[in-house]
Amino acid sequence: MTYVIDRSDLGRLASEVRGPVLAPGDDDYAEETATWNQAQVERPAVVVGATNVADVQAAVRFAGVNDLPVATVATGHGAVVASDGAVMVNIRRLRDIVVDTPSRSATIGGAVTAKSLIDAAFPEGLAPLAGSSPNVGVVGYALGGGLSSTLGRTYGWAADHVRSADIVTPDGELRHIDAGHEPDLFWAIRGGKGNFGVVTSLDLDLVPTTELYGGGIYFAGEHVGPVIDAFRRLVAESPQELTLSFAFMRLPDHPDVPEPLRDRFTVHVRVAYLGPPAEGERLVTGLRAAAPALADTVAEMPYTEIAAIHQDPLDPVPTYEMSTLLSDFPAAAEQALIDVAGPGVDTPAAMIEIRQLGGALGQDPSVPNAVGNRDARFQLFGGAFGAGPGLGDRFRAPLNAISGALAPWSTGHQQANFLTGYDLAPEAVARAYEPATYHRLRDVKRTYDPGNMFRINHNIPPEP
Repeated sequence: MTYVIDRSDLGRLASEVRGPVLAPGDDDYAEETATWNQAQVERPAVVVGATNVADVQAAVRFAGVNDLPVATVATGHGAVVASDGAVMVNIRRLRDIVVDTPSRSATIGGAVTAKSLIDAAFPEGLAPLAGSSPNVGVVGYALGGGLSSTLGRTYGWAADHVRSADIVTPDGELRHIDAGHEPDLFWAIRGGKGNFGVVTSLDLDLVPTTELYGGGIYFAGEHVGPVIDAFRRLVAESPQELTLSFAFMRLPDHPDVPEPLRDRFTVHVRVAYLGPPAEGERLVTGLRAAAPALADTVAEMPYTEIAAIHQDPLDPVPTYEMSTLLSDFPAAAEQALIDVAGPGVDTPAAMIEIRQLGGALGQDPSVPNAVGNRDARFQLFGGAFGAGPGLGDRFRAPLNAISGALAPWSTGHQQANFLTGYDLAPEAVARAYEPATYHRLRDVKRTYDPGNMFRINHNIPPEP
């Protein structure tokens, strides 16, 4: 869709905000609209670089007057739908952090990254429930559920630990919401992602964690069978304080990749244990005995270094992804995965991960929210990387082949934060929720956003 806004209208909008207001052709427009996934090129009708809540309100009201959708960008990791013709609200400048040590909580701006919050909480002996990537925005991560690769099995979903939020709704109003104030909206945003407005601030729990026993072990591809067998045995006996995952990696021949891992298939087993280091060392004995390691970084570490466990890419890349939740990962599923994506298989999938769930992730929160599908025991997630036209179509079939191979163990659902660019249809988005939850989300959407202003996302349309 092409939509050109009159320059006089843009001038009036610019007079109401402190941050930049840019249209196609303006200097800095490309930088202001860039997202982390370089496969997605954004072309909004106008982008507002919000410096405060008032800027966000002005941008949303401008969209309402002009009957335009709103696209929200913070760190840019969640951008999957083209923002062509929309009003983009870039909130990356909202980065304030206030740690309240006595209450074990933090109040954060809408674009605070996981690393920033981890670093702010660490001196107080506290930690947020962060994911595997340090540069992901905490607010977007928590609104989509928030699967912590270190703390989730012990403490649950990040959304379960949100105490309150400030949100600009489609009418341009700033609302402070919690369990006692507009509880339906508070319920909906925790799991319903950005479908209901621009969340400019969150108040969330921190937990008393500063250290863990964790890291990664890389194995050569020829040892894939014994390594995954050992992984499954450890999963079967793992306490709630232990979280495991493994990934099939096809890393490029690049100077940034450690030499033993370059241009070859490897198995990367990730470990995070919150108990005594000696017990952690005992738990991983079987993994270490499964095969010779190419690299082994599992050791005591400060929580500030958790990004080293998964070693997710830090720089923007063009990515194409798929995911599904699994009820189990037995020996037959292991073999199916090896057959479709193991060593010797020609696939563009650069990373295929099986992540352990369960523990506190399977428990209901004290304050109900929209995060569902808590009965899944594992998650399959994979991605292919590359720049160029037509890659989305080219990668779809091989990625589908991998998820299809594990279909006998799929729950038929996905986690909201792991919906991808292939999951934009309403029926695909609905797979992230139980049916009753999805219908309630649509009811809340009808109340607060009947015109579906916030639809540049994995959209939950309002009930008719």
